[in-house]
Amino acid sequence: MSRIGKQPITIPAGTEVAISDGVLSVKGRGGELRRRLHSDVDVTVEGDTVTVTPSNETRSAHAMWGTFASHIRNMVEGVNNPFEKRLLVEGVGFKVNLNGDTLVLDVGFSHSVEVRVPEGLEVTVDKNEISIKGADKEQVGQFAADVRATKKPEPYKGKGVRYEGEVIRRKEGKRAVA
Repeated sequence: MSRIGKQPITIPAGTEVAISDGVLSVKGRGGELRRRLHSDVDVTVEGDTVTVTPSNETRSAHAMWGTFASHIRNMVEGVNNPFEKRLLVEGVGFKVNLNGDTLVLDVGFSHSVEVRVPEGLEVTVDKNEISIKGADKEQVGQFAADVRATKKPEPYKGKGVRYEGEVIRRKEGKRAVA
């Protein structure tokens, strides 16, 4: 039994949830999100609650039960309060700029790294801090991971792109022999 799947999802005021042709759509003040439903789960919208149940008693149906309940809960939350990730760029000479819908990172390579901002995300840059906001939790997290992957923080000096609040385990460098 899925503990997450058993709990009904409440729909806040000003949010619309609809199912048509196997596609779940959630509309709110922060935008609209759509997701194709899996054949192993049944989703019903009654009043201001959404319930998810497995359509059969297979192992994959029980696995998808909690997964889809979490997806729907994240969609409802995202269209009301956008998700946000913050990245910090640390290093001497490292800098970041936003040119239109392209994020330009100068992070120690011989060339600038350009990352295109996906549609539906709002990216702001303040000095060496990148803020990524959006209604889709997966899209925000994936874009933040892609930006971080351009220059992961290294363990000796901590230079690179890291999440805000991420702790980098530092290693001891070479010792000077006297």
